[in-house]
Amino acid sequence: MTDHDLVFKALADGTRRLMLDALHEQGGQSLGALEEIVAGHTDMSRFGVSKHLKVLEAADLVIVRKQGRQKLHYLNPVPIRVLYDRWIDKYTEPQVRALTVLKQKAENHHE
Repeated sequence: MTDHDLVFKALADGTRRLMLDALHEQGGQSLGALEEIVAGHTDMSRFGVSKHLKVLEAADLVIVRKQGRQKLHYLNPVPIRVLYDRWIDKYTEPQVRALTVLKQKAENHHE
């Protein structure tokens, strides 16, 4: 699997996206904290949350740092940005360019 495939796979699951959103709001969360967040939305065991974290780590979307005996999880937004640059930006750029030209024409017409 390529790096892009791992990121797409990780982002394909709603629980993993929920976890990424939680880490975006507040980085440095423990497994227990993430488990509580997920529990508010689904009936998932600690083992299930841990499995999802492993998928996010494999895609390099989550970075783990040890603090004492605790592992803290942080969002790594770089792989998402790489996907955006590769798969989204290039497809939306022509529309944005067309809208910019239209705006300039409209502004010049009013002068």
